[in-house]
Amino acid sequence: MLQSISVVIPSFNRANTLTRALTSVLSQTCKADEIIVVDDGSVDDTKLLVTQQFPEVIYCYQDNRGVSAARNKGIEMASGSWIAFLDSDDQWLDSKLECQSIAWSKDKSYRIVHSDETWVRDGVRVNKPKRYRTRQGRIYEHCLQQCAISPSSVVIEKSLLIEVGCFDESLTVCEDYDLWLKICASYPVLACSQELLVRYGGHDDQLSTTTWGLDQYRVKALFNRVHSAQFALALSPVEQDKTLFVLREKLKILIKGAAARGNQALVISAQEMMGSLPMREQQNV
Repeated sequence: MLQSISVVIPSFNRANTLTRALTSVLSQTCKADEIIVVDDGSVDDTKLLVTQQFPEVIYCYQDNRGVSAARNKGIEMASGSWIAFLDSDDQWLDSKLECQSIAWSKDKSYRIVHSDETWVRDGVRVNKPKRYRTRQGRIYEHCLQQCAISPSSVVIEKSLLIEVGCFDESLTVCEDYDLWLKICASYPVLACSQELLVRYGGHDDQLSTTTWGLDQYRVKALFNRVHSAQFALALSPVEQDKTLFVLREKLKILIKGAAARGNQALVISAQEMMGSLPMREQQNV
């Protein structure tokens, strides 16, 4: 069984959903060793809620610096050897940690375990597109187009997070996309096929719906991978080609969208990135 699990919950003005998230952690059949809420500069009743209604939870306040900085602060504070993330608007099923612990105990070589999930949008359950199905093993290529792993589904070794540099705090969004690229370039992923959490969407404050041009952040993440030592050492030639192919395609889309919006600075930046990419045969793509 997984030992010494710290749960990290970043929250920004989410007192209205935080009770549900915390209750789902406290209801686990396999108890976490500690629960950390990192309040990323909330101006609502988050502090009062946590300190008065959940005294067993570790509460940390920081000035608003974004979800990556909040998660990284939680990782830094965590005493557990394993980290389980939960977004403050999501909810775990009672058996989540137990099921993942049992799955990992059958093959302890894995350093990261995720699970399937239920999607709820605007209060209605929806079917996930097939491209988001839960995958196991070496899934790097499936991480290229979109985020292949939900942060709320993950239990991961703290040492692995530190090894890859945790979350990139320069990314306003798609910070999880960037993290999975870094991890899955070198390590396989263990998956539980059960739907072990409910992922809620459709609220007005979701960064993924309020931020234009998400691909500009994915482009930055891919560009960083291409120019990292890991790109040549950890990826096969086919994976390198596919990374470059996806990056070029996303850059083309970004340039077109930025030009249509009159964002010449972004157009120039994207064109410069395109021009700096190494030329490779893409016959394997």
